[in-house]
Amino acid sequence: MFIRLHLLLLICFITYSGTAPLRTAFKHVTGTRGGEAILQCDFKAGEISDISLSSWSKIIPVCENEECENGRVFKKGSCDVIIKDLTLRDAGKYILRVYHTNDQTELERLIQEYQLHIQDEISVNTGEELKLDLLLINADKVETNSSGEWTEVWTRGHGVSSDRLTDSDGNLTINAFTSTDTGTYRVLDSEGQILITLTLTESKGKLDTDKIRTNGSEQHTQWLRICLVILLFWVVCFWVWWFLICSCLLSSRNISLKGMWIMTNNQNKKQ
Repeated sequence: MFIRLHLLLLICFITYSGTAPLRTAFKHVTGTRGGEAILQCDFKAGEISDISLSSWSKIIPVCENEECENGRVFKKGSCDVIIKDLTLRDAGKYILRVYHTNDQTELERLIQEYQLHIQDEISVNTGEELKLDLLLINADKVETNSSGEWTEVWTRGHGVSSDRLTDSDGNLTINAFTSTDTGTYRVLDSEGQILITLTLTESKGKLDTDKIRTNGSEQHTQWLRICLVILLFWVVCFWVWWFLICSCLLSSRNISLKGMWIMTNNQNKKQ
């Protein structure tokens, strides 16, 4: 009885050892929003029959190449996976399963795990309402170093830590953005892994607008000065013209009066 039980356990051990998947070291991958991330596959298997990518128990379809229609995730080489047009919601853990045939023509499974970290930078106008798509399903807390040290601004189960912040529909909203809100924000999961790093800066748009307005005012002043000079020129010309006209009229009148006086004197002499 003991021998039979020992043989049964030995058979189970051999069976389990032959089918247990091979796991490689956990990989950290960083990408930028709008860019692409490469999930590199370290397996050197000769004949790969299939690959499978999943995140949070959800299977992600992987196209065979980049030409796949509407395919944002595609395979490159033997088993590398590329995710393009990255969004903040792409952050998190990924599991790549690679199925290949070994030398004994047995199908084996290889597993590679990744942590995808997404980075982004946003410039915000002062006074603007800012909605941040940070509250992922796997997010545990959001921290910021805007005050010089890392402090929590949102935690799962407790919500926001300030009246100026609101959370709804997966968005963390900053009401009436100010310069004190600038800095780096990071989203962490329950294991302390960084999912998202977001840098907020104060936009110079307002300063640019003021500069444009100043330039516009200066140009308006210059045009006004030019118009005044032109107007003054025409006023002077008008008065010069009027003076000449009046002078001519007066000269003509004096000549007429002098002629009449001469004629009158001549008539008196004749009488």
